[in-house]
Amino acid sequence: MPITLHDLQRQLQHSFQNPALLQRALTHRSFSADNNERLEFLGDSVLSLAISSLLYQRLNDLPEGDLSRVRSNLVKEGTLHQIALQLGLPELLRLGEGESKSGGKARPSILADAVEAILGAVYLDAGYAAGEQVVHRLFEGVEINPHMRAAEKDPKTALQEWLQGRRMQLPQYSVSQITGAAHKQTFEVECVIPELRLGARGQGGSRRAGEQAAAAAMLEILKAKHP
Repeated sequence: MPITLHDLQRQLQHSFQNPALLQRALTHRSFSADNNERLEFLGDSVLSLAISSLLYQRLNDLPEGDLSRVRSNLVKEGTLHQIALQLGLPELLRLGEGESKSGGKARPSILADAVEAILGAVYLDAGYAAGEQVVHRLFEGVEINPHMRAAEKDPKTALQEWLQGRRMQLPQYSVSQITGAAHKQTFEVECVIPELRLGARGQGGSRRAGEQAAAAAMLEILKAKHP
């Protein structure tokens, strides 16, 4: 039988007081102006803090840099994509006709964003504690161990560690432009390091990909200035 919103709430172990939030979390921008992008922005922070807390408790002998790398492995698109598939989100996503026909329900970036949007929806519905509990449930079956620190660093993590090693504030990311049709958009993202008065831009098929590209561009600038 097809999965329903009720089934999803049972898997999350969270019953929404405001079901419209969950529906919005599953709504892609190609479907409606009332979509999940703002919830995704919020959920990204909920996820990061909840995973940080989880790692702080479980891996209490790891230094800050290694904790950051383990976290980056857990919150990356691939992990969130797998969680989305386990939840059955492809059946529940609301996409515009063009996005749906082009395979949007199977696109990892869209599914990963939906997971973050759901976490943002839980936060608005019942607060951070509820959001943290959902994160911990979703990651129960995900391997978490110190060896993950040996994984290859993505540009955002590498940039973060470069700045932390010099006791600087983390970079700021913002979407400066979105171009293209609804089912095939390109995100231009700016990465700024205020303390160094430096900025770099990158493009990708999702906000997440654009941020990685911008971080990679910033790393190239830093390598040239600080070889």
